[in-house]
Amino acid sequence: MEELTPARVVSELSRHIVGQDAAKRAMAVALRNRWRRLQLPPGLREEVQPKNILMIGPTGVGKSEIARRMAKLVDAPFCKAEATKFTEVGFYGRDCESVIKDLVDSALALVKARRRRRMRRKMKIKDARVVIEELEAEKLLTDGNLAKEAIEAVEEHGIVVIDEIDKVASPAGSRHGADASAEGVQRDLLPLIEGTTVTTKHGNVRTDHILFVAAGAFHSCRPSDLMAELQGRLPIRVELSGLTEADLYRILTEPEANLIVQAVEMLATEGVTLTLDEAAVREVAAVAAAVNGSVENIGARRLHTVMERLLEEVSFTAPDLKGESVTIGVDVVRERLGDMMKTQDLSKFIL
Repeated sequence: MEELTPARVVSELSRHIVGQDAAKRAMAVALRNRWRRLQLPPGLREEVQPKNILMIGPTGVGKSEIARRMAKLVDAPFCKAEATKFTEVGFYGRDCESVIKDLVDSALALVKARRRRRMRRKMKIKDARVVIEELEAEKLLTDGNLAKEAIEAVEEHGIVVIDEIDKVASPAGSRHGADASAEGVQRDLLPLIEGTTVTTKHGNVRTDHILFVAAGAFHSCRPSDLMAELQGRLPIRVELSGLTEADLYRILTEPEANLIVQAVEMLATEGVTLTLDEAAVREVAAVAAAVNGSVENIGARRLHTVMERLLEEVSFTAPDLKGESVTIGVDVVRERLGDMMKTQDLSKFIL
């Protein structure tokens, strides 16, 4: 953890996520502050609260992905929940505390995975029975320790993303009594973010030092339409920009496991060599940007739709093409995605 400086965290995140440097820096500093807090004397350590983050930006630009990648980088418990799935206490549906229970389950899975890596060893079959009996007996005694370790990981390193937070914000002047999915949910989220104790089947969990990342597009409202108390618990605000055609091209080419690399490797399992030339890749980005502009803008997720349509034929026939090479040029892209463009252009005129 000590070697994960903010600069290195940003560098690691940039291997998978294009642009959005302000958000990456904010998350990197939040991560470093956790390490700094743990170096403090116990009395002072308890007083230092996490600087929770509010990410503002359209869908599909990397808000949740930045937090998820960072949690994976440090092997921290991670949970994402949509604010619209919660209901105010007293209404039917998931209550806000369920997100902490999900986080504990995530931490338990991490702890068990770590234990399995530590216990791997080689031995003769005749010796294995005794060891297995010992491990099973020990398991009965250590289940409590597993839960304790998981809860400690949640309390000190847990990361929670609350997506679509803007959907439970009410624009000024539009509040009409009780609403199970709006202000009541904000009131229930507030104690979790401020710091409270949540009872789970594995034990009590303090939320004081969990890092909360709220995210939303805020198209029809503003961050200031959130409850003032909730705003106060999300002091770090970063704005993520929408994706341009150039950004979509970078997403197709720069990340280590970009969609083109995935497609090439997937078809290689069938013995097919796939190649997309430079002009074809740029045309794919152009089509994705155009479709995002003509219908609903879903950001980088549009690239998945476009690539699937482009590769549909070769994916279907790949088992019969073993040993062959397939090259996709700009003309092929226009031919296979032309109908998609026409369909999208007409869709905006249909009610």
